[in-house]
Amino acid sequence: MTTTRPKTQYLSLLVDSPILIAAIFVTGIGGTFQYGFCVSVMNSPSAFIKELVNQTCLQRYSVSLDQWQLALIWSFTVSTYCIGGLAGSLVSGQLISKFGSKQTLLFRNFVAIIGAVLMLLSQRAMTFEMIIVGRFLYGINSGVNLAADTMHVIECAPKNLRGMVGVTPATFLSLGKFSGQLLGISELLGTRERWPWLLAFNGIAALLQLATLSFLPESPSFLLLNRGDHLACEKALRKLWGKIDYSGAVEEMLVEKAALQSLSGVSSVHFYSFDVFREAGIPEHHLRYANMGIGLCEPATSAVCFMIVENTGKKVLLLRGFMGMSATLILLTVTLNLQSQFSWVPYCSMVLIFLFVFFFAGRPAGVSARLPSEMLTQSFKSAGNTLACIIIWTLMFLMGILFPFLVTKNLTALKIAVEFQRMHCKSGGERSQSKLSAEQKLDGNRTDDTKL
Repeated sequence: MTTTRPKTQYLSLLVDSPILIAAIFVTGIGGTFQYGFCVSVMNSPSAFIKELVNQTCLQRYSVSLDQWQLALIWSFTVSTYCIGGLAGSLVSGQLISKFGSKQTLLFRNFVAIIGAVLMLLSQRAMTFEMIIVGRFLYGINSGVNLAADTMHVIECAPKNLRGMVGVTPATFLSLGKFSGQLLGISELLGTRERWPWLLAFNGIAALLQLATLSFLPESPSFLLLNRGDHLACEKALRKLWGKIDYSGAVEEMLVEKAALQSLSGVSSVHFYSFDVFREAGIPEHHLRYANMGIGLCEPATSAVCFMIVENTGKKVLLLRGFMGMSATLILLTVTLNLQSQFSWVPYCSMVLIFLFVFFFAGRPAGVSARLPSEMLTQSFKSAGNTLACIIIWTLMFLMGILFPFLVTKNLTALKIAVEFQRMHCKSGGERSQSKLSAEQKLDGNRTDDTKL
């Protein structure tokens, strides 16, 4: 008969390992924190970046961009982050296998710092392409992060704390999202003069990790199974685990190594959250604060998951999370269709969006990210994390590039056709406009008939 340990016992074991706590913090603030920050940070300065794009084209080519052209450049700027993330994920497995998760995390900080410098200089240089390149470099940095960060903290933790420690990457990811939203308000860095500093903030997190991670141990599993250094593995375990006995862990890793030798013959809400809330009917002057509500909801629920994961179990958390997310989306569909009939319905939609984030952050987000590192043996962990990250980045790119062009609410088929015709046939613009006017006039007549 198995007994359930009290939550305080797990916290006590964690407190007895101060170097492990430091490793969690340093890895997270320079890892998934940066990923979360990049996902949410583009909302606040979007108007200023679009203005820079227009000014750049006017200065270079004496051309003022149409709305669809500006939307195309903007969606590509946002989604370039995902292209970089996919590239980073593809090389992360090889880097981790060759250099270890610690050295990999250190190396990719230089990529983030270069991206931050480009972001910082983009406004002064009057070159929006620097933002695109910076986003791409940030993506490479985050693509490596997603695989290396989770793998590193899991391998550094004792077996009975891996469930709790495995939630921390999702917690730092949530904190990164909230930080991007908080720093983006007009009282801080979300202004016409300071927005380049907002985009460059990732460089500070990268510098912080670069200055501190070097003093912490490498993953014990990597030292023993990849380098075959038994003494270095024991030294790392002794330093990371503090008072916790590590002798059994070394034996388990040696058994895994022997087995391997015998067999040798793994976000629309955040990218475009302003647009999501705007479509839900939230007033324009409330958008920044509604956005911050999402950011605050994620780390809070992630902290709850951190406390209950060991006692509740991963399967139960996943099941409850996905069921709650499904129910929330069904109710959200209803409120979005009723938002024009009652003034209070848009705020119901906002609450449902918060609930969706709550069910995601408190359950699937905290559990699913670490599954490849827990389920696979050492030789397959890098490949498993890489495959999981490739799927994530591909879906994020598709969402990021398509979302601005899928917002066609309240447009008739004729209006959509006119928009496409105007994109591809400039000479037919006047004719298209006349068709649109006729359509609007027809809509007006229908409204008058309804009133009669």
